[in-house]
Amino acid sequence: MFLYAFWTFFALLCLIALYLGWKIAQADMRRRIIPDAYLFPLMIIGAILITFFPWPITVHSGVIGMTFGYIISAVTGLVFDRILQRRNPKADAPIGMGDIKLIAVGGLLTGPTGLAIALIFACIFGASWSFRKKEKFIPFAPFFILGTFLALITIAFLI
Repeated sequence: MFLYAFWTFFALLCLIALYLGWKIAQADMRRRIIPDAYLFPLMIIGAILITFFPWPITVHSGVIGMTFGYIISAVTGLVFDRILQRRNPKADAPIGMGDIKLIAVGGLLTGPTGLAIALIFACIFGASWSFRKKEKFIPFAPFFILGTFLALITIAFLI
C-alpha cells in the first residue's frame, strides 16, 4: 500500500510539473512574461523530486546545476543588456528575470550536464523558430522547457 501511494504521489508531482511547464510556455508565447505563480511551484516540485524520489540527478548535482544556470544566464543577460544599451538606450533587456529563474529551475531538475544539453536543444529550436518566423525576439521558455524534457530523457536513458 505504501509503495502504491509513493508512486502515485511521484506521478502526480510529475504531471503537475508538466502542467506548470505548459502554463509557463503559454504565458511566454502570449505575453513574453514568465509568471512566478507557475515558476516557484515548479521549483518546489523539482526540489521534492530530486530529494525524495528516484531521479536521475542527485541533490548535490541539482544544486550545482541550479547555481550554474542562474549565474550563467544572469551574466549572459547582463552582457547582452549592456551591448544593446550602447546601441539603443531605450531597448528592452534581452533576457528577463523569468528566463533566468526558469534556467535555474532547469538546472535543478537536470544538473549541470543536463542543463548544457537543455540549453543546446533550446537554442537550436529557438533559432530555427526565429529563422522560420523571421522574428527578432523569441519567447525562450517554450524551447527551454522542451529542451529540459529532452535532456531528462537523454540523461535517464543514455547517460
